Amino acid sequence: MQLAIGRLAAAILVVAGLSASFSIRAETTWERIQRTGEVRIGYANEVPFAYADLDGEVTGESPEIAKAVFARLGIPRVKAVLTEWGALIPGLQANRFDVIAAGMYITPDRMQQVLFADPHYQLDDTLLVRKGNPRRLHSFADIARDPSLKLAVMAGTAEYDYAIKGGVRESQILQVPNTIAQFQAVKTRRAHAAVGTRLTMKDMAAKSKGKMEAVLEFHDDPAHMGYGALAFRKSDQDLRDVVNAALREWIGSDEHMQTVAPFGFDRSNLTERRLADWEQP
Repeated sequence: MQLAIGRLAAAILVVAGLSASFSIRAETTWERIQRTGEVRIGYANEVPFAYADLDGEVTGESPEIAKAVFARLGIPRVKAVLTEWGALIPGLQANRFDVIAAGMYITPDRMQQVLFADPHYQLDDTLLVRKGNPRRLHSFADIARDPSLKLAVMAGTAEYDYAIKGGVRESQILQVPNTIAQFQAVKTRRAHAAVGTRLTMKDMAAKSKGKMEAVLEFHDDPAHMGYGALAFRKSDQDLRDVVNAALREWIGSDEHMQTVAPFGFDRSNLTERRLADWEQP
């Protein structure tokens, strides 16, 4: 009886040891990506940062950067997963994809939730208004002065906080899920203006057939300059670090400039800022 109990105890210890061993050797995201040759990127439709073209292929500044960098790392396949902007970080945390490649700005709040790579662009914001800018809107203060004015903001973006800090009331803000909804809000006069990156607002104005325009002179806090980067789960520091090393070698190269030029980016969008500037651990 004692011998049987001893054998049972030994077996339990062996199983426990194996479980602990498997736990210790659990495959990391980067190891799985290397094994499968595929990385999953999360994106939200926003031209020119990340979007599906007319053929259904995902492109844009950030996905093309992700494709190029992972190819340099020996990963040939990039699978794109579409979600709404506000669901990007929750989707990453829920393991729906491995990397956010959507031109996401680095902000203190987001740094509490994800790991960022070095920023691969800098960009300021502006307003989308009806042709001729009939309300003469050139700042958040201009909108704040008239409580009847409405501003369309994409939910989950930094521009919401910028508008509030600029004096715009919550009652004046129309939160919408994507840039298409922003465009429609201004077109149908549900909003007097929409706010977003200068490149996005210029693109929407170009598609409005002369009915809208991007405000050329938008007076904003210089601290609101946006810095876009790839984002990773907090537990995937090894993945972030290997991607970051590849980015540092590639960003600013002629190949990089040729890759992002079709989306309106040029050397004026390059930045010298690095993660250390945000004091990210």
